[in-house]
Amino acid sequence: MKKSVHVVGAIIENEKNEIFCALRSPNMILANYWEFPGGKIEAGETPQQALKREIQEEFSCEIEVGKKVEDTTYEYEKVIVRLETYMAKIVQGVPSISEHADAKWVIRQSLSQLDFAPADLPAVEKLVQK
Repeated sequence: MKKSVHVVGAIIENEKNEIFCALRSPNMILANYWEFPGGKIEAGETPQQALKREIQEEFSCEIEVGKKVEDTTYEYEKVIVRLETYMAKIVQGVPSISEHADAKWVIRQSLSQLDFAPADLPAVEKLVQK
């Protein structure tokens, strides 16, 4: 039986309506895909708490989590991923990458040009249509 993981992703938007996207590094699972940054929900955490902690750990900045955008379950080759994505904005600091290969701010209309991980795609489609 495949392992299931429950993860959260932050759709961090700035005042120019650009969204922060992170590129998974070659040594990560799902290498070289773009994603909305986030990670696994630990025991006892709400999705919002998990997002705040992950963004603090991986990008050294603080976010405020807004409304839920999408809740997607995607079956990869080795794992089943449930991804909940939330709108967010940075309230303190500037994101810097530690684990990812790259990161950039992208206008909504251009999101579909990036090669996103499959579980992120339903959220990408929603954002591009807005």
